[in-house]
Amino acid sequence: MAPGVYQFFDKQDAILYVGKAKKLKKRVSSYFHKEHSDYAKTRVLVKKIERIEYILVESEIDALLLENNLIKKLQPRYNVLLKDDKTYPWICIKKERFPRIFSTRKVVKDGSEYFGPYVSTKSIKVLLELINQLYQLRSCTFNLSDENIEKGKFKVCLDYHIKKCLGPCEGHQDEASYSQTISEIRSILKGNTRSLIKPLKAQMQEYANRLEYEKAQEIKEKLDALEQYQSKSTVVSPTIDHVDVMSIFSDTDSAYINYFKVVKGAIIQSYNLEIKKKLDELDEDLLSLSLINIRAKFHSTAKEILLNKAIVSPWEEFKVLVPQRGDKKALIDLSLRNSKYMRQEKLKTLNIIDPERHSKRILEQLQKDLRLSELPVQIECFDNSNIQGTNPASACVVFKNAKPSKKDYRHFNIKTVDGPDDFASMEEVVYRRYKRLKEQNEPFPQLIIIDGGKGQLSSSLKALEKLELRGKIAIVGIAKRLEEIYFPGDSVPLYIDKRSESLKLIQHLRNEAHRFSLAHHRNKRSKSSLHSTLDDAPGIGPKSKADLLKKFKSIKRIKAASIKELTELLGKSKAQKLNTYFKDGENAN
Repeated sequence: MAPGVYQFFDKQDAILYVGKAKKLKKRVSSYFHKEHSDYAKTRVLVKKIERIEYILVESEIDALLLENNLIKKLQPRYNVLLKDDKTYPWICIKKERFPRIFSTRKVVKDGSEYFGPYVSTKSIKVLLELINQLYQLRSCTFNLSDENIEKGKFKVCLDYHIKKCLGPCEGHQDEASYSQTISEIRSILKGNTRSLIKPLKAQMQEYANRLEYEKAQEIKEKLDALEQYQSKSTVVSPTIDHVDVMSIFSDTDSAYINYFKVVKGAIIQSYNLEIKKKLDELDEDLLSLSLINIRAKFHSTAKEILLNKAIVSPWEEFKVLVPQRGDKKALIDLSLRNSKYMRQEKLKTLNIIDPERHSKRILEQLQKDLRLSELPVQIECFDNSNIQGTNPASACVVFKNAKPSKKDYRHFNIKTVDGPDDFASMEEVVYRRYKRLKEQNEPFPQLIIIDGGKGQLSSSLKALEKLELRGKIAIVGIAKRLEEIYFPGDSVPLYIDKRSESLKLIQHLRNEAHRFSLAHHRNKRSKSSLHSTLDDAPGIGPKSKADLLKKFKSIKRIKAASIKELTELLGKSKAQKLNTYFKDGENAN
């Protein structure tokens, strides 16, 4: 379960509480599983909850930042309000000649670059110390214009003499080399540290080779700081100001839309919407329709709209983008994760609240996709297992109402086929399965699935023809490579939508049949490999075999044992039989 933020709403759809969690599901569940006997306000809160919304994020830090934004914006009744109006710190690259780099809590729109925010001043302090160790930057606030430098208005300070600054104030460093330094620092702040790590490792190794271990240790500490440094949050970015973010994810029945409202570089609103499909509507059309309605609902005036699918913009004055990289793409990815999560939670809830309805919906979709004449309440799937023709085995798994019915699973040992003949093996097991059902007058399934392509399907049809069942039971084959579905007499396969729950059900059946068949095959091989010479000896049962191996440790030593030793352990009759058995075996060889 991913980290994120949860929001509780009451019957009037008013916000009650905003919280963050490292594991959303576990945290939200705790409100309803605990008694909260010591917290009266929590009990009252839980009673008022009518609806829950989630916002997934990438990390705990992102959750903390987003919670902070939402509490300040929405001011929920049951949250401790953040009245001190403190903001999280940023790292600023000042817009000026020979830019300074420093931490600040105030974002000023003067063209400067801001990186962050950071949840603690400690992380910023470590990062700025690392930058100052790696690079020589000015710390003064002088206006280093060409004119001022040429007139000699400034003098180098102590930082120049202790080699913490290269003295651009007196013209000792040109603007081009300083800009290159700033470019490298910008890469670090964006999380791109690879270009620095390699030369630092080479420098560390050079110091170590010269036995300058203190200097090597200093470089190692820099490397550790670089490797542990995490790039800025994807939740908040000061470069993204006043935009709408929307994504859509759909299956065959519904479309799930997530909306983020981003103002002053922060997510301040999130909204989820499910749209039931009437026809095979395109995602782009549903997104266009929802975009108009959601913007009206939240009175959005954002001039820029970020989407995960390209649409024809309904407004000429607004810019509609499908970002491919950078912070905007990260926001789209985050929105899409929330759309997918909404669908996942909805299906889970439906399965818990009304499992029969959930199963029926999937079966109806399968009936539609495979064009079946009746609802496939009972489905059976066959799979073969053999390795280089040894110990061939097959399995049949049974699903009822889209759920495994494990008491009805069956194993088959191949009896009439020699060698690794997958087609003949499939024909045998299908024939045996339905011959038995026919003789015992048991109900047939509405659908048979064969794990394999056209060859296995043809072999299965031969078995049904022998039993005069062809055409009475629907049967299809599924090929592994591209998940093609083959029908009897049709060489062109069907490709079901990869998002369809009916395909997922077929895959579940196929995988379960493969697992069950393989387990039986492994068991057969295991028993075969454990077969010993003693198993064929007359009069030697499991207990006698265990006693012999316990005392003599191996078959070779048992063969070398005297008749007296065998008699003491087994008795005269068994000892004589075992001795004769071994001698007959040697004579035969």
